[in-house]
Amino acid sequence: MTIKPGTVVSHSGATAWGVGKVVEMTALRATIQFSDGIIRKIAASHYTSLQLADPASFVPIPESVPVEKVRLTPKPRTKTKKTAA
Repeated sequence: MTIKPGTVVSHSGATAWGVGKVVEMTALRATIQFSDGIIRKIAASHYTSLQLADPASFVPIPESVPVEKVRLTPKPRTKTKKTAA
């Protein structure tokens, strides 16, 4: 199996991690973003534990979704007194 950036894999010894996508490769290790949201570095000596997976099965964890704050009641206004200088 050829591992390169963009390849979708699963780890045979850690099925709880889910499916992962290779995001970076070096001569010694592959950096893989798994579906559980954790990015792991797998040593080249453990590539035999990786299996090709269906690319459609990889679902990345979304970045934090911004939540719009909505005020249900208007903020009460307070009158301020102007002082003469």
